[in-house]
Amino acid sequence: MVFAENLLPELVAEALARNPEIRAAEARWRMFEHKVLPSRSLNDPQLTIAFSNYPVDSFNADDTPMTGNDVKIAQKFPYPGKLGLKGEVAETEAEWYRAAYEETRLKVRFGLKDVYYRLFQQDKAIAIVEKNLRLLDDTIRLAETRYEVGQGLQQDVLKAQVERSKLMDSLFTLRQGREEALAALNAILDRPAGSSQSGLPEAGLTPFDFTLAGLQEQAEESRPMFAAYRSLLERFEAKEKLARLDYKPDLTVFAGYRFRDDGLADGGTDFASAGVTINLPIFGEKRSEAVAEARAGSRMARRQLEDFRGKVAANLHSAFARKERSRDQAMLYKTGLVPQASQAFQASMSAYQVGKVDFLNVLNSLLGLYRYEIDYFRAVAEYQRSLARIEYEAGLNRARIQQSYQNNDPKER
Repeated sequence: MVFAENLLPELVAEALARNPEIRAAEARWRMFEHKVLPSRSLNDPQLTIAFSNYPVDSFNADDTPMTGNDVKIAQKFPYPGKLGLKGEVAETEAEWYRAAYEETRLKVRFGLKDVYYRLFQQDKAIAIVEKNLRLLDDTIRLAETRYEVGQGLQQDVLKAQVERSKLMDSLFTLRQGREEALAALNAILDRPAGSSQSGLPEAGLTPFDFTLAGLQEQAEESRPMFAAYRSLLERFEAKEKLARLDYKPDLTVFAGYRFRDDGLADGGTDFASAGVTINLPIFGEKRSEAVAEARAGSRMARRQLEDFRGKVAANLHSAFARKERSRDQAMLYKTGLVPQASQAFQASMSAYQVGKVDFLNVLNSLLGLYRYEIDYFRAVAEYQRSLARIEYEAGLNRARIQQSYQNNDPKER
């Protein structure tokens, strides 16, 4: 049997390569990554060229001994540790966006799998309705024949025609649902809106042996947003250290040279100068506010991390419960209700042909089979969608999940 995962990896790879949201997230990460090196670097030195102390009545260079042409160069040196902390702030910010990029890839992968199994469910439901329409048409012809020879009732034919109209209405709704799911798939894959997708391969129940507690531990290690919130906390911690260092002065070292005219009375001897400029961090209020801002940011990051952890745990619990329920339902339909309903329909049809049961019995058997078949594939799709949700919430790598659908446990087959 060919299973859906034969096509799914190709679509996932296409989505990861083409999805606009992923490409935008990567560009944003790269943008902030390029800010790290500049934040660790010294400011450019300053070069000053000045024409100093020229008398305004003549503007001659040899009238006064104070006149000269100055060249001055200055370099600012932040207090030791400031540049390193600025680099750390920029690096943790870039780490946030790197994790956000990985989270986007994870979200797109989940979105693609979710819509893939929605399409799978729609395709299966459409095929079942079309099959049941053919069976119902055969049943209607049989009822008409029996009515024509006086062995049946006209109300049987009318009842069957009403049910056929209901199936047609369901078919229209399913086809519309498929178009909506296909549009969502094309958007994820960045395909033209009208692109088609051929019928999807068969899908079964993917084996899954993680426990709920194990999934929650895995999420802490593998879900990118946990790393993002930790980097956010580190960023505010670094900003607090940087704000405290702002109480320390920065130094600006400078050197200058004055070129004087040779025609001056003293022979125009040149002058050299050097010195250090120190800013005076006397305004403590604004610096204390910067420290308080960073502390508040740290508290915010911790609360956001705790909130995110709680949401992930709740989502994992919900998805895990849906997975278990859907698996049990799918096995019940596959091994019990669908075969039993099929046998019941065949038996009632045979009995109807020889006049042992009435038409309503046949119709109810057919509609019961239809509902169970629909419900079976709904349960399979719900199981796979729940699994995709679990992978997303826990940050699981698909390679870690068993790919084979052959398992000794009948629940997993």
